[in-house]
Amino acid sequence: MSQAHRSPCPIACSLDLIGDRWTLLIIRDMLFFKKQRFDEFLESPEGISTNILTNRLKFLEEAGLIEKQPYSNHPRRMNYQLTERGKSLRPVLKTMIAWGLKHIPDTKIPDDEQG
Repeated sequence: MSQAHRSPCPIACSLDLIGDRWTLLIIRDMLFFKKQRFDEFLESPEGISTNILTNRLKFLEEAGLIEKQPYSNHPRRMNYQLTERGKSLRPVLKTMIAWGLKHIPDTKIPDDEQG
């Protein structure tokens, strides 16, 4: 993936890639809740719409953070898996979890998180 950056700042470049309100939640679901299928992502409590989910999955694939593989041909359905590049976001999300738990009241880790 090669694109012009608005600046050489690594924070700005990272935010351009994963800084919208949905991308890290999709990655969270893949890392910690082992979600792989479109319908599984729709079950998340944040309530992502189908058109935004479709857009983000396509973007994440183009960015090299996920890859898709068919699991059914009738109708054609996909499993989404994190690439090594996508998996390397784990410490970023773990740090965000720790920060949120410490600084944002009434936050908690769901019982079914597999850390």
